[in-house]
Amino acid sequence: MTLSFVPGDSLAHRLDPRSKLLVQVAFAAVAYAYTTPRGLALLTLVAVGCLLAADGGARDLWSYRVAFPVLLFAPLVAGATLGAPWFRVERAATTGLASYRVLLLLVVAAAYVRSTPVRESRAALQRTIPGRPGVFLGVGVALVFRFLPLLKRDLVATREAVRARLGAERSRRERMRLVAVGGLSRAFSRADRLGTALVARCFAWNPTLPRLAFRRADAPALTLAAAMFAAAVLRIA
Repeated sequence: MTLSFVPGDSLAHRLDPRSKLLVQVAFAAVAYAYTTPRGLALLTLVAVGCLLAADGGARDLWSYRVAFPVLLFAPLVAGATLGAPWFRVERAATTGLASYRVLLLLVVAAAYVRSTPVRESRAALQRTIPGRPGVFLGVGVALVFRFLPLLKRDLVATREAVRARLGAERSRRERMRLVAVGGLSRAFSRADRLGTALVARCFAWNPTLPRLAFRRADAPALTLAAAMFAAAVLRIA
């Protein structure tokens, strides 16, 4: 239930990472073009299909649980007013659809993260975007995917340490301060060790990356991406 790659032999695991990136971009484009309940219902089927193609399930979305309260309460906050009628249903409905759209994007992202190794993501970005910008973006994505699980683990360890030291008897504000300070301290410490490790291992901007090649299995994904791009363009036009 972490935000990381899970080895497997599913359809999504066998796809070229560039195909999966195209599907993500196309899905985002069509999701922001079709904002009606009917359009989002069709996109729900696509998002669930992407997650199932990666042998994923509802448990993979647990990594994004921090965003769930925001998505849940955003419609209530948007619909509330300071005067009569005190609550506007149309505003809440519009924001609710937007929150659901973000949830669908998280589902597709979870499928990608679950089925794509970090090295392949970096290779896909560097070979898609030419020059130093592609290299810089590939390195950034690789470091983020490797760093986030560690930061999450550090925050959990800090919270458990606070509880073990009778932190439950402190106020909520004090507990949040302790966890935040401890988490930031560990994050900066890891960043320093990461910099030292990169220097020690002679970090290079042009490493030997895995070879990527489109196969027959990529044809359905590319077709789906093309269809969603076309649907988004027709909607906007």
